[in-house]
Amino acid sequence: MKIIIDAMGGDHAPEQIVAGALQAAKEFGIELILVGRGEELLSCMKAQGWDTLPAGVEVANAEDVVDMHTEPADVLRLHRGASMVMGLKMLADGGGDAFISAGSSGALLTAATLLVKRIRGIRRAAFAPLLPIGGGTIIVDAGANNECTPEYLLQFGCMGSFYAKKAQHKENPRVALLNNGTEESKGDALHREAYQLLKKADESGTIHFIGNIEARDVPNGGADVIVADGFSGNVLLKSIEGTASYMSKLMKEMFMRSTISKVGYLCCKKGVNHIKQMMDYREVGGSIVLGIGKPVIKAHGSSDARAVRGAIKQAIAAVESGFCEEIRANVAAMTLPREETHEA
Repeated sequence: MKIIIDAMGGDHAPEQIVAGALQAAKEFGIELILVGRGEELLSCMKAQGWDTLPAGVEVANAEDVVDMHTEPADVLRLHRGASMVMGLKMLADGGGDAFISAGSSGALLTAATLLVKRIRGIRRAAFAPLLPIGGGTIIVDAGANNECTPEYLLQFGCMGSFYAKKAQHKENPRVALLNNGTEESKGDALHREAYQLLKKADESGTIHFIGNIEARDVPNGGADVIVADGFSGNVLLKSIEGTASYMSKLMKEMFMRSTISKVGYLCCKKGVNHIKQMMDYREVGGSIVLGIGKPVIKAHGSSDARAVRGAIKQAIAAVESGFCEEIRANVAAMTLPREETHEA
């Protein structure tokens, strides 16, 4: 297995990207291609004690970089020699099995769609981050598509279900539609129509749809796959991340309040550390981009070495699962006849 990594993408590139990649290569015994400015990458390796390239690790030179201010529409026109673009081109040409980048989300989505391409029949690719709750809950979509049609939401639910089944080994993933109430009649026209499509997919045996879910029930593991438009899904994701950060801050203030509370912390330190580790995005990896023909993972922009290792671990599981083939084999079950779609 060979994983391609954009070594120049993210807030802490290339140092932390290189460090995480080298750690993963040693731990998991896989082949890696680091794409970026060759001299900088080799310098990072030397600084970390590697005078020569480790076994299984390659460097592909790319002098240009896609920064966070690059307009997605300009990526291929202005940055064909960038590490992100060259890495995706390698993936499309069969030079690797999966691609990881901590760079611009919009640029990654656009370049992956144009170079690696969507699975035939899939209308839109979607970001599907994994929340470390309830055994792992996927949000589909979490930012790629702010405006959706009912068919998009149907496909998000199906793709999320196939990913949860194949990559997370969940036998019968529970799929729920994010809404402002649990009743079937809740929501606007988009959500009411999407509900009916997801319900039909359940009746046909394609997915296990359990109905609407409110945001407050998501952290309690109310479903394995949360279906949402990109705007709502991203708000949900950021709200959960912010709440977790705030609760961690409150716990720290509580334990530091007095000598007695500090003693109390020592008594439950193991449990507190377990909670912190469970909510740490670095353990999860990144956000899989569902709908693209090969596994593409968007790592967190602030990824450190630990997060890069997590993303590589996620990429390995994605490749081994064959979830792209599962989506490809079931496109007909989640695609409406053209006259029934709401797409202009």
